[in-house]
Amino acid sequence: MTEIKKITITTESGRIDKVLTQLLPDYSRSQIQQWLKKDLVQINDQPCKSNRKVVTGDVITIAIPEPMTLDLTPEDIPLDIVYEDDQVLVVNKPQGMVVHPSAGHPNGTLVNALLAHTPLSEINGVFRPGIVHRIDKDTSGLLMVAKTNAAHESLSAQLKAKENLREYIALVHGTIEEDEGTIDAPIGRSKVDRMKQAIVNDGRPAVTHFTVIERFTDFTLIKCRLETGRTHQIRVHLAYINRPVAGDPVYGPRKTLPGNGQFLHAAVLGFKHPTTGEMMRFEAPLPPIFAKTLHQLRDQH
Repeated sequence: MTEIKKITITTESGRIDKVLTQLLPDYSRSQIQQWLKKDLVQINDQPCKSNRKVVTGDVITIAIPEPMTLDLTPEDIPLDIVYEDDQVLVVNKPQGMVVHPSAGHPNGTLVNALLAHTPLSEINGVFRPGIVHRIDKDTSGLLMVAKTNAAHESLSAQLKAKENLREYIALVHGTIEEDEGTIDAPIGRSKVDRMKQAIVNDGRPAVTHFTVIERFTDFTLIKCRLETGRTHQIRVHLAYINRPVAGDPVYGPRKTLPGNGQFLHAAVLGFKHPTTGEMMRFEAPLPPIFAKTLHQLRDQH
């Protein structure tokens, strides 16, 4: 089924293909240009070309074609399920596991494992069933998963309204002197490296609140609370203030702590239950390598 997406332009400006690349970070500019060539993108109900410029108030309608190159197969992969009922599921994802299939990761994903365990909502398309939000491959921690379409709509609405709770534990390079702070900087696709996200003036609003938990000689352990949920948000924001996440192979320095990727863990997740309205809160302990590294840093400190 083709996904119809409508976007109203508020602050963005410029060519339609560039604007959509910023607004839809899951898709490449070449993909978006193909949609434009096939008249799958309209501005104010009129077909447009790649060089058409958008203005405030324009309504963009996109008929996103369903990817058909992957074969989504349930796989018997162990899951660390923290909570489950007939509507929702909370899972503690390990480092190294991709959330949903893509061209580069056709199998072995969290979605493959979930499909072998339970039926999932169908709202997010064939290859992302049940997935309401994501965390990066090498980030560990809690994810909420929708088992029904009604649950999916409720959880997505909470995300949009910023009514849920998402807290991460991060180990960063350097010392953060302030006990707490807020990073408010727009994020979009990098102008230099299209595989990265970056702080850009025409990016989407992004806000991360942080609190220092513990300071070491060359590192700081912090808690981050997301107000928005942009791609790579915490990693980009912390690199922006010159305190990149330790172990981050994309936004961090080459010389870093040994591990399985970035030392970033989705530790706390809270949301209202889709049917009962009860506020639910879950916590997941740090993965062993994260806890071991902290122990070593305390010994050195």
